[in-house]
Amino acid sequence: MIRFARHPLSTGVTLNVGTAGPEDGAAIILLHGFPESHRTWRGVVPLLEDKYRLIMPDQRGFAGSDAPQDPKDYATDKPVADLFALVDRLGLDDFTLVGHDWGGAVSWAAALRGDPRLKRLVVVNAPHPVIFQKSLIEDADQRAASQYITAFRAPGFEQAVEAMGWDTFFDKSFTGHVDLAAIPPEEKAQYIAEWSQPGVFTAMLNWYRGAAVMVPPPGVTVPLPDFLLRAFPTVKVPTLVVWGMRDKALLPLQLDGLDALVDDLTVERVADAGHFLPWEKPQALARPLRTFLESRLGA
Repeated sequence: MIRFARHPLSTGVTLNVGTAGPEDGAAIILLHGFPESHRTWRGVVPLLEDKYRLIMPDQRGFAGSDAPQDPKDYATDKPVADLFALVDRLGLDDFTLVGHDWGGAVSWAAALRGDPRLKRLVVVNAPHPVIFQKSLIEDADQRAASQYITAFRAPGFEQAVEAMGWDTFFDKSFTGHVDLAAIPPEEKAQYIAEWSQPGVFTAMLNWYRGAAVMVPPPGVTVPLPDFLLRAFPTVKVPTLVVWGMRDKALLPLQLDGLDALVDDLTVERVADAGHFLPWEKPQALARPLRTFLESRLGA
């Protein structure tokens, strides 16, 4: 069963945080992405809560957490700061970080920060920033698949969604990724209830508007950004990457070259899952995650 508490953080936002499992279990912080919440992990919780202390915040801008309206409040360093402020508040000195989608982007950035409390990293269908930006410039298929980012950044996109209706946006969000018939009506209602809160959908879009990633239009030649041409630090913590290979938004080419950017890397490919692997195929995530943790925690 998931327990909830609101945690005011030193970063100035209050996050709604779900927890499950034993308080004395090894701590795992799980970060969701767009367009979700702590509920991303609804299928995983029953598979891990027997042993692990699961900590599942709604990230800033989502669901039950504070939703600043300025896109600058969603530059990657802001949610990374939220993460470590939550770690401070909970008094953790050893934790595993699991991130999906935008939660994975935060997780990559957090690992690169080198905080000694972050001991193990698990990333689910979320690209490393170097590989992602490079692919948006050099790979036509990934560039085409990412044009939705440009749409989300457009002024007035939230008004367009409200005009089309939340039901239609729900269908557009998940069609092509999962079988819509597999999402129960009560789950759909919960998504729409979260999105339609005043200011929340704008805040969710601000993750895209505040991000530094460059998404060129199709067919345009652009140079590689300076940060891709310089030596980039490697991730030092042991890392597991689990990838749903049917992901149509973040193509499997995001795995190419990852071993050069992560010192201790394990990759688990899930052939029959797409982008929303954590709840589409929760066992396919929980199994390798347990194996990874047992090998690293020695229990």
